Amino acid sequence: MARWPENRIEPSLTRIASVVELLGDPQRTYPVIHVTGTNGKTTTSRVIESLLRQFGLRTGLFTSPHLLDARERICFDGQPISPARFARTWSDIRAYVELVDARALADGGIALSFFEVMTAMAFAAFADAPVDVAIVEVGMGGAWDATNVADGSVCVITPIGMDHTEYLGETIEEIATEKSGIIKAGSQVILAQQGLAAAEILLARCALEGATISREGIEFSVESRDVAIGGQMLTIQGLHGRYEDLFVPLFGDHQAQNASVGLAAVEAFLATDVQLDVETVREGFLMVSSPGRLEIVRRSPTVIVDAAHNPHGAIALAAAVAESFDFESLVGVVGILGEKDAQGVLIALESVLDHIVVTTPTSVRALPAEDLAVIACDIFGEERVWIEPKLADALDRAVTLAEEVNDYGGAGVLVTGSVVLAGEAKRLMARGPRS
Repeated sequence: MARWPENRIEPSLTRIASVVELLGDPQRTYPVIHVTGTNGKTTTSRVIESLLRQFGLRTGLFTSPHLLDARERICFDGQPISPARFARTWSDIRAYVELVDARALADGGIALSFFEVMTAMAFAAFADAPVDVAIVEVGMGGAWDATNVADGSVCVITPIGMDHTEYLGETIEEIATEKSGIIKAGSQVILAQQGLAAAEILLARCALEGATISREGIEFSVESRDVAIGGQMLTIQGLHGRYEDLFVPLFGDHQAQNASVGLAAVEAFLATDVQLDVETVREGFLMVSSPGRLEIVRRSPTVIVDAAHNPHGAIALAAAVAESFDFESLVGVVGILGEKDAQGVLIALESVLDHIVVTTPTSVRALPAEDLAVIACDIFGEERVWIEPKLADALDRAVTLAEEVNDYGGAGVLVTGSVVLAGEAKRLMARGPRS
């Protein structure tokens, strides 16, 4: 944790490539499904993993960031790596990491970052298991991301929007170019529906690499969906068949999209030209979970946690809340990191929140609650904005506001704005109410 955090990068694959080379390139000992995009990467990765596990494959899953425990990032068969295996894997690769650190520092460079070390650990742990397939989520971008020392036989690109502009570029075209870097020669590429600017970049890269393309809305799509208790019922037209009566325990149109993209990726990976067994697909979807994504963490009042942290994600969140929940009143607890588009996030949420309690996530990168309140007052009006810098106090204030409106019955609390805040809220909710 003393290494460079994952929000700070030095664009180079040299360090991670040196480590995995010393380890014998473990990332080449199993097939990889590589997932990038702006929003929906983690959920889509979890959908793919759940489906493949249901089809009998031993899976490795690498996602980021984590909500509560770093071990969440490295999973086997849907479960986080054990503490003992986590420690053993670090022990196995530590000498090689320190060797590369020393070389890099001697050359005037930097030591491996936290994310680079975690990536090396995941690749090594998956090879040691061994796994039948690794589903690997990009940390940031694509071309220069540490995960890109792996070559995905299937490359998945979820919707691209504006985020991390300080590293990825200030236009959709620049961001799409960076993310297209995971597309490798001869790979199968699954594209979620994209805006025209991003789509043109991605299709050009596919043509350059001789990749096979499957596009949402053309080769596969969500044919129908209906809101259901605890999720939604979907009919998906896949690459090789039509899949009906799929219950997915996730909320919102964006999650239906993630489900269809995940299913198409599984069809492509399993390399069959016939429809997959529908019952197995149903079971796989039934087992999907995506912590921190419209996750209900408490009842009476209902407290929902969501890790939306950019306008694209907040727009999807607001639509899903409006569609899937019937709150008479909803109070938001919102904390945002300083480099994010706070105004864009708050504008997206304004239509579904009756009151907003602004707070400060526990991060050196956090936007102070007082500064966020200035932005919020311009959007919500002063009478709807409350300031509570500490999350525990913010949650208490939100619950009190909810109680005043409807005595819990039709009121809810939505905690959102950053992954850090979502993790903090889950931890506090697990402890139970304050005395």
